Amino acid sequence: MKPKAEIALALALGLSCTCGVSEVKATQGAAPVVPACSDPFLPAEILNGPFVQAHDGVLPLITAEAPAATLRLAVASDEPVRELGLMCVTRLRPQHGMIFVFPHNGPWEFWMKNTLIPLDMVWLDGRGVVTTVAERVPAATRATPESALARRRGVGRFVLELPAGEAVRDGVKPGAELALPPLQTSQ
Repeated sequence: MKPKAEIALALALGLSCTCGVSEVKATQGAAPVVPACSDPFLPAEILNGPFVQAHDGVLPLITAEAPAATLRLAVASDEPVRELGLMCVTRLRPQHGMIFVFPHNGPWEFWMKNTLIPLDMVWLDGRGVVTTVAERVPAATRATPESALARRRGVGRFVLELPAGEAVRDGVKPGAELALPPLQTSQ
């Protein structure tokens, strides 16, 4: 079974992510903490620190032009990748994150299950116009009960997850427009 299929099967069976961390020897400096349960297909470019790629294939990256910055975003265009998102990631680079691509404009709710860092979440319509911004959504821990997880909802076709505080720094607010390349869902 391919790794993405294994991830999808685990999610379909309702298995939770076992978000441990492992130490990996770096070629320079101290041993970094590397997310062990994050999506193994995350591009190393978006992560702020060493990350060991378990697989040759990585999620595609796009460039999005925000009002005051250029963003580099990993594309989550199918259900298994959208479900994993940035789970268990411990650091994101400034002006980097993930874009979730949905088949249509609609109300989409996100939750912070196994999301170990605070994030800004941005909903955009199909033209790239910001409809909703949820700033500094608090992180969760592995021990956070389901009922205590932060949840945020907005309407759009795309949702960005960025490091906390990034939206304000980059001029991303309701009504702002981001230039995006054409994006489609895989499923």
